[in-house]
Amino acid sequence: MNKIDHYLQEALKRNSSDLHMVSGDPVRIRVHGILQIMMEERIVTETLQEAMYEIMDGTTQRAFERDEAADFAYEIPDVSRFRVNVFRHLNGIGAIFRAIPSKALTLQELDMPKVIHDMCKQTSGMILVTGKTGSGKSTTLAAMIDQINKTMKGHILTIEDPVEFVHKTQNSLVSQREIGVHTTTFAEALHSALREDPDVVLVGEMRDLETISVAVTAAEMGILVLGTLHTNGAAPTVDRIINSFPSNKQDHIRTMISTSLRGVVSQQLLPTKGKPGRIAALEVLINTSAVSNLIRQGKLDQLETAMQSGGNVGMQTMDAALMELVEKAFVSGREAYQQANNKSKFERFKDEV
Repeated sequence: MNKIDHYLQEALKRNSSDLHMVSGDPVRIRVHGILQIMMEERIVTETLQEAMYEIMDGTTQRAFERDEAADFAYEIPDVSRFRVNVFRHLNGIGAIFRAIPSKALTLQELDMPKVIHDMCKQTSGMILVTGKTGSGKSTTLAAMIDQINKTMKGHILTIEDPVEFVHKTQNSLVSQREIGVHTTTFAEALHSALREDPDVVLVGEMRDLETISVAVTAAEMGILVLGTLHTNGAAPTVDRIINSFPSNKQDHIRTMISTSLRGVVSQQLLPTKGKPGRIAALEVLINTSAVSNLIRQGKLDQLETAMQSGGNVGMQTMDAALMELVEKAFVSGREAYQQANNKSKFERFKDEV
């Protein structure tokens, strides 16, 4: 067993989601969202670099030496896969490992609401899952891909940086491409995907104008596109997409989004009340005719109101999701107050443990 495997296996025993190894500091792990020291011994730069080079292939090593940072996937057979970022910093180098379950959880296991199941029945358009880093976006998307894989006969293509959950062919044919290994950029892979007869395309991250533009075009062409953005809230997600385009093209993009968007799921993870663990709070926007009109007319500030009144089709605001979790005693009132958008609604809970 190499040194990295030793640390990773110890981290998994402690139910951590992330392992932090940074030169000059003790090894730390994140457990239920809280970063804590796993081993007091401080890491020496030379030791860490030697250990990292043991698990990095030649291409990744060259990318790290060229760019001072690299992303890659690492697997301990029969144990777990990990998403890895290695980088240079002031005191040497650092490496962050995110544990990826060997098998994607199902929507049922995640206790996702019916509206998420219904999204997986769509055959075209765009579905976006958003939230800050560590909010569980990849887990939700993997569960959605798993559901589609079980229920649809078609071609599912994933484009990721790196590949996280490995999906085996079930009812659908699954092709998975990794940035830096099988293609150079998300945009290039998406351009290629249009010629690869996909029914569903998962875009691991829509981080630039070209990627967003091709994704919107693919959704317009009748492909079901699932993607992620690092945005907080459904309305800001729509706004981010539209504003990524030059001002002279925004009217046209608003029209395209108003017809191709199927839904936005914005999520965050909160610590559970009274026991270790975390639970997801979901904000859901469904592109009804009313929502479509608001997007086309540029009235994005009214999407919040549309979500508040769209409960009959599964829509809900983040504050409504948080309130439900408090009322069911799944999370503390104080935690909900801290994460709420309109804190006045949660004022009475702010001191509740």
